[in-house]
Amino acid sequence: MHVLLLFGRLGLAGWTATRQRGLWFHQDMSVTFLERFDVIGKVLALQRTALSYKMVEDELALFDKSINEFWNKFKSTVSDTSCQMVGLRDTYKDSIKAFAEKLSVKLKEEERMVEMFLEYQNQICRQNKLIQEKKENLLKLIAEVKDKKQELDALTANIQDLKEEYARKRETISTANKANEERLKRLQKSADLYTDRLGLEIRKIYGDKLQFIFTNIDPKHPESPFMFSLSLNEARDYEVSDSAPHLECLAEFQENVRKTNNFSAFLANVRKAFTAIVYN
Repeated sequence: MHVLLLFGRLGLAGWTATRQRGLWFHQDMSVTFLERFDVIGKVLALQRTALSYKMVEDELALFDKSINEFWNKFKSTVSDTSCQMVGLRDTYKDSIKAFAEKLSVKLKEEERMVEMFLEYQNQICRQNKLIQEKKENLLKLIAEVKDKKQELDALTANIQDLKEEYARKRETISTANKANEERLKRLQKSADLYTDRLGLEIRKIYGDKLQFIFTNIDPKHPESPFMFSLSLNEARDYEVSDSAPHLECLAEFQENVRKTNNFSAFLANVRKAFTAIVYN
């Protein structure tokens, strides 16, 4: 079909060229008759060919028309397809944009989650640090409590020792008090004896001392007092002082009574010493 169309178009072009040549034939008066007859035959043949070419041109016109219709339909289809593609492209862009927005929101949420995680991690680190400090303080307190417990045990042991020592001292004091009571009883008996026979008076004065007062020594003045003071020192020994009138031999008498514990002889010696002063 395409070959016929091609030959038809070539024939039409030849016929047009022949017409132009015919014009040229009529103008050229020097051509021969044979040549003119040959040209006329060719012209007639070309005319018949032209008629057939006319039919071909009609078919070509119909073909062109169908081609144009096909082309218009194709363009319409392509236009519709292009519109669909544009719609799909816009939908795709919208989907991509929505997805990008969702992705951006998701990324922001993940960033917030990361920030929260880091904040929680920092809080945990701070809490762990505080816990470590409290643990160290607790260990220090436990060590201090142990030290205090050891000190308490030592103090308890010291208190127990002090209690035992106090009990021993109390026992010693009790024994000493009993001995002193017995000694006082003896002294009281001696005092009563010396009061009745020798004019001796015993008084308790400041500093837990006993004051011994003798009378009836000076015949001219029987009521004149001769006195000295007696006490017990920390060693529970006799301590003689404050004699009036003063006796030089009082220290010697003190040593003798500490050695012999013979208080009656001590009093007798003191009275003799006061009497010797009166007569001398």
